[in-house]
Amino acid sequence: MSKKLILGGVATVLLLSAGGAAAWWKLKDHGPAGEAKAHVAEAVDYKYVTLDKVIVMLRNGEQESGSHYLAVDLVFKAPPKTEKQTRDHLPLLRSVAVKALSERTRAQASSMGVDALASTLNEAFHEAYAAEHQEMPFAEAMIGKLIVE
Repeated sequence: MSKKLILGGVATVLLLSAGGAAAWWKLKDHGPAGEAKAHVAEAVDYKYVTLDKVIVMLRNGEQESGSHYLAVDLVFKAPPKTEKQTRDHLPLLRSVAVKALSERTRAQASSMGVDALASTLNEAFHEAYAAEHQEMPFAEAMIGKLIVE
């Protein structure tokens, strides 16, 4: 009888230990659910680098006269490890933005939404870095302020 009691106690301890280990493993963020949580935490860790006052003279369209310009403040979403590199590249990024936006007329720039202009800029940044065979030090360029005159 005492052997059965001891074996039952050992079996109970083993089952409780296995259950505790399984719970610990699940709560420790293993597997797909843990990967999703890691991506969420990663998104929170981005640094934001600003490039203020990018001013671009726009082309005149048909039957337009006078000077027209576009002023934009850009915000670059950069991982912490490449924040300094993004800051170091701000002169290059300004140049690429001016080149990409100066091809527009006032009517084109006015009719484009913020998302469309941001998409145009991101595409220009991707092309510029691809031409230099470098990886972009930021994930995305966003528009912080936009004025079309």
